[in-house]
Order: sequence, then C-alpha cells, then structure tokens
Amino acid sequence: MLHVLLASASERRKEWLEKHMQNLELTTRPLHFEEPKPKWGDPVEEQVEYTCLAKAHAAAEEMEISRLSEKADFDIILVADTIVTDPDDPLMPLGKPIDEQHALAMLLRLSGNRHRVWSSTAIIYPPGGTGKYKLHRGWTTNIWTESAIVEFNELEEERIMQLISSNSWQGKAGAYDIAGAAASDARVIEGDELAVLGLAPSAIKTLQSL
Repeated sequence: MLHVLLASASERRKEWLEKHMQNLELTTRPLHFEEPKPKWGDPVEEQVEYTCLAKAHAAAEEMEISRLSEKADFDIILVADTIVTDPDDPLMPLGKPIDEQHALAMLLRLSGNRHRVWSSTAIIYPPGGTGKYKLHRGWTTNIWTESAIVEFNELEEERIMQLISSNSWQGKAGAYDIAGAAASDARVIEGDELAVLGLAPSAIKTLQSL
C-alpha cells in the first residue's frame, strides 16, 4: 500500500483517486502557499506547469517542517494545477475566479464555445528518489502536463445564474465543475476527462505502476 499525500484542496481530485486508485492510502491537505496568478501573454501550458512546479517546491518545504514537528511521513506527494484557455485567445488563461462577477465573466466567455483545459501533475519523491527536478533538501519531482478540449452548450441567462448561485464555480478553473453542476452543460470532445478534473493522465499511469 502506497502512502500518498495529496497536497490539494480539490474535492474532485480526492474523489477520483479514492475511487480509482485502490493501491493508495490517501491523505489530503492543502498547501500553505499562495500560488502564482495566471496572466495574459505566456502560453497556458507553460503557466500551468510553472505553477505546478512552484507547488512542488512548496510541498517539499512544508513536508520537511511536518516531518520535524509531526513525524509525518509519506511515500510520495502529489500536487496539481489546472488552467482553462480562453476560447478566443490562446494566451489568455482562465484560472480560479475570485468572486461571482469574475465567475460570470468566465461562463459568458465559455458559453457556446470550445476551449482547451490544461492540467499539470507532479509526483514528489522523498530524499533518495529519482525525480528529474531537484527540490528542497533532497526531495525531487517529475511533472506531466496534458490537455483536453471541452465543448460548452449555449447557456441561457437563467442557467448561468443557476451555476453562479450554486457556488460550484468556487475553486474551479474556468468557473465550472464538469463532474458536478455543469455536467449537463459541457462535454469532453478530445482527450481524457481526467485532465479536466485536474490530473494529468500520464502522471496517474505512473502512479499506478509504483
């Protein structure tokens, strides 16, 4: 049994791993870390990987503190990040909305359009591991970044307000939950839905082989 820390507040990532990964003993807790904000101008796939790597650095540092104070120990740590690409501008990232107005603006952009969702996932190894990227005090990580294309229905004003009032936009890149409130409004037409739920499929295949 692999003891894994999912350093994320995402319920969707947690639910998927618990349902599909029977070889894991899963612990979840969010990072005490203010992640970089997406910005216009850089390719979205680069931004999502940059943020994921920043989370990996933070996770390694926080784990060293936890091992000293709580004697906590895990075989690996998982971190991930997801960003939606604006349908009309490949350099415009749609991250997590900050409030209802921000969420409304995102849903209006996505309504009736196709867009690409990028997810980056890092598997972080304790000191002595063989990850490609070096982190804090001997921790290392490997990162995978993949995408899927989602198509949205044309959303009526009433439907948009229902999605806003449901609060399902909170903590969701692009302001929607394809496995929740927006399940009837959006569908994956290319790629793996797992990338939309917030995990890079190739990272999960690697995790399954450990």
